[in-house]
Amino acid sequence: MSEPVLLMLDESSLGLAPKIVGEVFNIIKQLQNENITIPLVEQNATAALKIADRAYVLENGNIVLHGAAADILANPEVKRMYLGG
Repeated sequence: MSEPVLLMLDESSLGLAPKIVGEVFNIIKQLQNENITIPLVEQNATAALKIADRAYVLENGNIVLHGAAADILANPEVKRMYLGG
């Protein structure tokens, strides 16, 4: 595929060793820097929020929170409920 503008990823880190997970997220960030739009569905919420521009929190198939990824990552309620903080 030459010069894609969109790459859809679902659970890109599932089942990978932690070192490989870091490499995968580095590659995703590189692609993002190349202006490729990447809708990312990911259980590793902390890693995803660190590289994302925007985020949507789903609960039972419904969007319960959305906004800038940095704001969601810093939200104490999100940390308590979803990130183990």
